[in-house]
Amino acid sequence: MKLNELSPAPGSTHSYKRKGRGNGSGNGKTAGRGQKGQLSRSGGGVRVGFEGGQMPLARRVPKRGFNNIFAKPLTAVNVNVLNNFEDGQTVSAKSLLDAGIISKCEYGLKILGNGSLQRKLTVKASAFSETAKQKIEAAGGSAEVV
Repeated sequence: MKLNELSPAPGSTHSYKRKGRGNGSGNGKTAGRGQKGQLSRSGGGVRVGFEGGQMPLARRVPKRGFNNIFAKPLTAVNVNVLNNFEDGQTVSAKSLLDAGIISKCEYGLKILGNGSLQRKLTVKASAFSETAKQKIEAAGGSAEVV
């Protein structure tokens, strides 16, 4: 097989519809745009979110609080998950990824305090909740902010 012999699998591609090429084509005269009106004109149509002059949904629903568009959400992991590791191990975002506990960690790791910890671990993360820090230190480990 050569590069010039390659072709798509049969049935995977479609020929495009040639519009406005006579009535016999099935797409002549108005070319699928109907008769008159805003949508039949060239350049016609309305902007995204326009509802014909009715107050748009994005403006009707109430807004509350502040949404920081620059926020970098941390990946959260509870303390009880750390029991999967052996005593004396160092737990970081990389070790959690390798163990398959988390699937991705784009902006950093935060350890939350749900559950209990029975292992003495050194935990390295971007942030800790107060209860998580207390539970890690109570088990004889240490919590390091990276």
